[in-house]
Amino acid sequence: MKLQYFLIITLIMVLAVSGCTYDDSDQTYQYNDSSYDLNSTPQTTTTPTNTARLTNTSSENKNVEVSGLCYKVIDGDTIDVEGVGRIRFVGVNTPERGESGYWDAKNFVKNKCLGKTVGLDIDDAKNKDKYGRTLAVVYVDGENLNQELLREGYAEVMYIPPSEFNPYRWS
Repeated sequence: MKLQYFLIITLIMVLAVSGCTYDDSDQTYQYNDSSYDLNSTPQTTTTPTNTARLTNTSSENKNVEVSGLCYKVIDGDTIDVEGVGRIRFVGVNTPERGESGYWDAKNFVKNKCLGKTVGLDIDDAKNKDKYGRTLAVVYVDGENLNQELLREGYAEVMYIPPSEFNPYRWS
């Protein structure tokens, strides 16, 4: 009898714990931000059709180490790149979900790189952040997107040494 109670309690605990993990990165949120135009960019994402297509594009831009298709924009400073994974724009910080300017920054990045091949200059001093995202400067059509986020006012400088990049030179 005690064994049955133990098994039931164990099963309940396993079910409870397994329901405690949740990844909201793929969820669609509705946020009332007066600066966001609902007609500007659809809130859909595309998924890659071809996996692990890395290209060395040194002839295109001397700073680019690898490139791949940007198939998802997480927010204004984080994207997913086919064959590379999750990329965190090094040296910049954009507003988080729920903060003013979030949708503007996210849509700026969507318009620039979603569905396009992006070049990455990965930070040699520290190539991953604490969440395992690759830290890099993102190039689209030869343009430093990290620098453009600062120049257009969508981001602020976020310098965390060690880093091979000095974002204060971009602004």
